[in-house]
Amino acid sequence: MVTTSSVSYIPETLNPDVPDDVFGEVLNQVSRFVRSHVVPRELEIMAADEIPADLRTQAADMGLFGYAIPQEWGGIGLDLMQDVEIAMELGYTSLSLRSMFGTNNGIAGQVLVGYGTREQKARWLPPIATGEVVASFALTEPGAGSNPAGLATTATATDDGWIINGGKRFITNATDAQLFVTFARTDPAPETGTGIGVFLVPADTPGLTVGVKDAKMGQEGSRTADVTFDGVRVGPEALVGGDAAVGYQAAMTILARGRIHISALAVGQAQRALDESVAYAASATQGGSPIGDFQLVQAMIADMQTGVMAGRALVRDAARAWVTDTDRRIAPSAAKLFCTEMVGKVADLAVQVHGGTGYMREVPVERIYRDVRLLRLYEGTSEIQRLIIGGGLVRAEKKKQTS
Repeated sequence: MVTTSSVSYIPETLNPDVPDDVFGEVLNQVSRFVRSHVVPRELEIMAADEIPADLRTQAADMGLFGYAIPQEWGGIGLDLMQDVEIAMELGYTSLSLRSMFGTNNGIAGQVLVGYGTREQKARWLPPIATGEVVASFALTEPGAGSNPAGLATTATATDDGWIINGGKRFITNATDAQLFVTFARTDPAPETGTGIGVFLVPADTPGLTVGVKDAKMGQEGSRTADVTFDGVRVGPEALVGGDAAVGYQAAMTILARGRIHISALAVGQAQRALDESVAYAASATQGGSPIGDFQLVQAMIADMQTGVMAGRALVRDAARAWVTDTDRRIAPSAAKLFCTEMVGKVADLAVQVHGGTGYMREVPVERIYRDVRLLRLYEGTSEIQRLIIGGGLVRAEKKKQTS
């Protein structure tokens, strides 16, 4: 089992709240936690299909539930360039660990950070940052996944707030959440805009029901479930930003940010699969020789290493483009498309290097092979990323030619 730290390079950051020396220590602490405390318990996590309570407590004590929440609201305050470095370390182990606090830092928490009123931030962000509150991002529906424009869940305005009706699907952390950041259609036929709003719905609100935990192909320990809204009443303070027009923009912006984070996770998983393969190739023998001496095995390892290096560079470049606001649309999709497809290929090669051993359930590369398949689906499928990239470039060129 490979556990040696890979933290050897920390890019120059642009975050004045968390300078390079401080961030370097944070990153090293995360790396030590992952490799010394989580990696040795991966089989336990897989067998029990849950993260042990003591690991959750350690993660909370380290501030991992709020590492991307601004310091003003109790978080560490990492920007996206720093976030992806953390994500590449978290990606080195069972992805369900990161999933435990991923929505707090990412797609759920960032809706509040970017679009919430000051009152909404003060109410929810501090407990989100500590892990006292787990927030879920309730967007996906049976008929609306990668494209939020297909939402069927409705929010009907009343004299004293809103009534929400509909159903959500595959909602991460739904069984543990205290808050659902919920997207709903406020206007079925808007003259302008999309008619989609986003609402803060506490889990104990009457009419909100969480289904049973989904049985998934992989990522044991990460819990997803259906969520049903049946006449759920919320006050006007539940509408994020106090504006019903905020929802679609919030969804698209936060999903784009999340794509860079998912790309970094993919790089972390690919690095782990590569490390496991190199270690196996150096020790396993056929005909008295280590299989790593065979040129075709070396060729597979070379392809894996190339993919990891290319993915890491692309993730860092996309994160910098986001932080500097030079590209928040094409770069996130390009990074997610390449990195999530890359890790699938690397995981497949890792199983191939291991041979029959790689098909056994308790071998790390077998788990990685199953776990990474989901990365090509959520935060927008690979097909959606191709449409965003291709369509965006063509539209930009048309605009340039007609200006």
